[in-house]
Parts: sequence; structure tokens; C-alpha cells
Amino acid sequence: MINNTLKGDSMTEATRRLPDPEVRADGKLVGKSVLTPQEMKTRGAIPVPPTKVIPVILVPGIMGSNLRATTDPSRRKNEHLEPGQPAWRPPNGMSDGLEEAGIWEKRDPVVRQQILDGDTLEVDDRGMIKMPDDKKGAQADQMRKRWWGEVHWSSYGDLLCQLHENLNKTFTQAFFTKKRIPNDFWESVMEYDRTRWDAGDMPALTEPELEKYAQYQYPVYACGYNWIQSNELSAERLKKRIIEVIAFWTERKFYCKQVILVTHSMGGLVARACAKQIPEKIVGIIHGVMPALGAPLAYRRIACGTERSAPGKGFGDNYAMGKFADIAGDTPARTTATMATAAGALELLPNHLYPSPWLVAAVKSPNGAIENIANLQRPNIYDTYRDFSSWFRMIDPALADPARKYADDQDGGARGAIIRAIAQAEKFHTKLLDTYYHPNSYAFYGADAKQMSEVT
Repeated sequence: MINNTLKGDSMTEATRRLPDPEVRADGKLVGKSVLTPQEMKTRGAIPVPPTKVIPVILVPGIMGSNLRATTDPSRRKNEHLEPGQPAWRPPNGMSDGLEEAGIWEKRDPVVRQQILDGDTLEVDDRGMIKMPDDKKGAQADQMRKRWWGEVHWSSYGDLLCQLHENLNKTFTQAFFTKKRIPNDFWESVMEYDRTRWDAGDMPALTEPELEKYAQYQYPVYACGYNWIQSNELSAERLKKRIIEVIAFWTERKFYCKQVILVTHSMGGLVARACAKQIPEKIVGIIHGVMPALGAPLAYRRIACGTERSAPGKGFGDNYAMGKFADIAGDTPARTTATMATAAGALELLPNHLYPSPWLVAAVKSPNGAIENIANLQRPNIYDTYRDFSSWFRMIDPALADPARKYADDQDGGARGAIIRAIAQAEKFHTKLLDTYYHPNSYAFYGADAKQMSEVT
């Protein structure tokens, strides 16, 4: 059964799209509509999905998951928040952004450390879900059951909606001939110039291939994670989510054996660590701008604070960057308090595979020429991160524990906590990931000449 077949569709009468049917525990589909007057001749149309399923799960980047104070009474309580109170809820829209920036700007390092204490937080599934008016078949309550509320809507909402819409509507009916043809989206994919994807040798998608593709339905899920804790723990959460989703469909008598993962940024590291454990349950992974070898920007933000502007940006972009810096922390005191002992953040640092040297002392002459003076890296890059005394150190231990969380720690206090977090990052990079990628891995990155990366 093709995945855009409509029950109640008619060649002669107008139809209206009804919400997508829900799947009952016994596997039967339930569609909902409302009674209408007899004079209304528009018929309701409910899409009937195929019985074969490949779920698609979005794994967001760092800071892209909503977090709240833990509601588990067996865990340590957050020092600043009541159980269930939002801890990290990225703003949606300009008005929300200005309000949130104003709140975080007033939070000193002590409060920031208390709120963003990974051991006292959990993923919050109550985030915004605002379906566009033209997505008639998708209902917010249905998508909340697929955990869309766990991720930042302004960052991922449009992507989730587009995946839901385009993956599950492959064919349409030609207006004059009434023949079934690929819809506009898939037609554009088939005709796209693949050299613009830097994939000129990739063969064009064919209609017979679309026929095979359309024999499956692709329900779209999200999987947020506690990005302050190690990606090792986040990978376990994703693994559990994958097994749960496959079991959901299997128990309802649908054929479902594997999922597809779509990742953004650090979510790619989470997905790789998960895939290494259960590669047979994953068809493939699409990585978006994954920091495969790490990101020097993470070093810069811990050591110097979040940048408020960037060369080449206009006033509007720099203003937005400044407001983001207010939220993330624009000084070392603010970023060190939240990142120095956060294994998830430290796992974004350049790892043992990153080309060396990337940390150098240099002089830029008036004519623009750059002369390297010294390589500042240790042979083991993690020893560079553990260096607390050099002038170029990443972490100042005096800034790492303003809330005195580790004051009574018998294992080295704040220094010991930092060393343990760096050791976890080293373990994650060298033991859990290293060079592993799922056999069916794809990656894409931005290539806009007007949006060049620059780290100073």
C-alpha cells in the first residue's frame, strides 16, 4: 500500500484532509472527524499508511534539548529550582529571546552553576510544539507522544514538520491525466543538480526506487538528552528510545526492525556512540554539521566566554549573538562555572584525532600576514586541557565552583571534579568513539561563502 493513499478520496467530490490516524494497541487505525450538515458535500480524507515502518529519530545538538529539575525523588534535588521547573528552555522567537536574555543576564556564576547542574536535571518533554496551519494532518498532541516537545522548537520544529510531511507523501495525482506521479518535493530531488551537493557521481533518484521507498511509512520522532552529562549516558538514552519505538510498532503488528537517525552537531556524537552498540537496529545515520573531531570554539568559550559578535556580521546578527551570549555566558566566570565539570560540553573539545597544532600563539602583522610563534599543545591533547597553570589555560579552577558544590568533596574538590570530567571526555573520544561510524553514514555541512567559520 503506497504511503499517500487516502481513504475516502474521490475523483468527483472535493475532499478535506483529516488528522492522521492514530494506531491502537491492537494495531487498528483510528481516524477522527466531526459531523457536518448534509448540504456539505466535501468528503473527509484519511491517509492510510503502509504496514511496514522505518521510524526516523531526530537527535539535536548541544543546548537543543529542553531540561528541567529532576522529578525523581531518589535523585539529588536542584539547589535553585523546584522539581519539574524548567532549567533550560531555549527561547522561541524574538520576544521570548529578549525576555530570556534579560533573565540569564542577571544570573551570576553561582546561580548558573546551581541551575545547570547536570546531576539534578532531566529531559523536559513539555516544550513548545506549534504546528503550521498548512500541516493539516499533523496534530500537536500526536507529535508530543513522539517526544517533539523534548527539543527546541525554533531550531528543529520546521525540520520535524518537513520530515513528517515529505517522507510520508511520495506520490500525488496529476491534475489532467489523473495518473500517479511523484509529488513536487520528490520531483525536485530527482531533478536536482548533484554537483551542488558535491556529489556529482551520485546517480539520480528514479521512480522505481521511489516505488520501493513508498512501501514504508516513516513516523518522525525526537530524542532529547541531558547535554550537560556525558554523551555516553545520552547514547544509552537514545538506545533505549530506539528499542522502545521499534517495540511500539512491532507490538501493534507492524513490520518494524530498524530506524533512521538524523542528527545535528553534538547529536552526531551521541548517535555514533549509540550505533556502535546496536548497529543492526539502525538503517543509517544522516549527520548535520557534526563536530566529528571536535570544535576549537568549545575551548575558546570556556577560556574566554561566549563571543558577542563576529567579523563580517551585520548589526542584526551581532545583536542576536550578543543576546545569545547573555544566555550562554559572555565571561570566563560564567562559562567556566557551567562547563568546566560538564562532561558533555568537554566532549565537544578537539579530540585526539584533530589535526595538530590547532592551539598556537601567533602574531598578525599590519599587512595581514600571520606568523606562528609557538605550538601550545601537549603531545596528549587532554594534558593540555588538564593544564591549570599556563597563561593560555582553558580552565581556571578558581572559577569552576562558585556555588561550592565540591567544597566538601574528598576527591580533590573542584580540581578533582574537573579532572574526572576531562577523563570522561578522553574515554568517550578514545574508547567509545575513536574512528567508529555506522556503515551507512552520510554527512552534510554548510558551504555558504558569506557564513565563514572564524575562531580567534
